[in-house]
Amino acid sequence: MVSGTAYAARNTSDLIENSVTSSRSGTEISEEVGTALEGTMIGIGKTSDLVGEISIAVDEQAQGVDQLNSAVGQMGQVTQSNAANAEETASASEELNAQAKQLNVVVGQLTDLVEGGNS
Repeated sequence: MVSGTAYAARNTSDLIENSVTSSRSGTEISEEVGTALEGTMIGIGKTSDLVGEISIAVDEQAQGVDQLNSAVGQMGQVTQSNAANAEETASASEELNAQAKQLNVVVGQLTDLVEGGNS
């Protein structure tokens, strides 16, 4: 029969061996977790960079939209100015047409006077 001391020693040895094996396994798992966390941190960094780039692009688009809105506003002002100029030109044209008719009447009267004086 195995004595109680030998059994206790063997049992203690088995417990120590199991503890060492568990400790090694825990260390390996901890290393794997550390590697996974490093990968996660790298991914977070890349995501952060992409979000920053998207933010810059959104700002640039907003500036482009503002410039476009400004250009459309300026085109509206030019269109209004052109319409006002067209109205003024039409009005001046009508005035010149009326004056030309009056001038034709005066020229006709002068022609009648000149021809009447020659006959």
